Amino acid sequence: MSPAETSSELQCGRHRLARSRPQVMGILNVTPDSFSDGGRHHRLDGALRRAEQMLAEGADIIDVGGESTRPGATPVSIDEELDRVVPVVERLAGELGVPVSVDTSAPEVMVEVAACGAALLNDVRSLRRPGALEAACDSGLPVCLMHMVGEPDTMQNDPRYARPIEEEVHDFLLERMEACRAAGIDERRLILDPGFGFAKTLVHNLRLMNRLDYLERLGCPLLVGTSRKGFIGRTLGREVDERLHAGLALTALAVSKGAWIIRTHDIAASVDAIRMTQAVLEEGE
Repeated sequence: MSPAETSSELQCGRHRLARSRPQVMGILNVTPDSFSDGGRHHRLDGALRRAEQMLAEGADIIDVGGESTRPGATPVSIDEELDRVVPVVERLAGELGVPVSVDTSAPEVMVEVAACGAALLNDVRSLRRPGALEAACDSGLPVCLMHMVGEPDTMQNDPRYARPIEEEVHDFLLERMEACRAAGIDERRLILDPGFGFAKTLVHNLRLMNRLDYLERLGCPLLVGTSRKGFIGRTLGREVDERLHAGLALTALAVSKGAWIIRTHDIAASVDAIRMTQAVLEEGE
């Protein structure tokens, strides 16, 4: 077994997250254009109120994002991303004392948020931007690596793979793990995200969930984010605000297949779904 498999906790800045139970990561988009909640929490006071509400509902981690990565999204400047994210991270880490994850691919942002109290770096581009590996290494923080091909503005333009999607995702993440090790990032600091909704068709997403446990062989904890995703809408014909029940079904499936962190907009309902799933899974132990 690798060290990542046997460790009972993940050190996240000054916080420790237990591997013995699934963790709930609340999504806090401080952007005007995110697909589900864009514009609702991009002002500082509104972001803080939403974070407090998520904590009251049972969130373990708050994931702050200053750049939308929805399909078709356009990038923002580094200065704009910093202006959106840094004040929120400072207030959440300082006043609420919550583990704060930052959803960013920019090494400049990684450096700044690590200095102001972030506990985890969450990069949809898996540290592939120039300087990102070095910035993540120097931060000393855990890093979530996600599978995505292309960029948000192009990733859904007819994504195709030569092999089964779970094998493609496995090998991509393995390569990024090796790049991290070569850069000096300990494997025990890595979390892996299969990237539901990123450069994947409906069939890709469904198959990947069905075979999620295939990725456990990589030996790192898994983060799954399916909350309100478009493939739910394409499966059921539901609009963004009608996808809660299907999202909870996916949450239960993900936990039963080994997911450790569930990234979601819907905290209270997800907490209940996870607790119920865990109660069933633990009954036979």
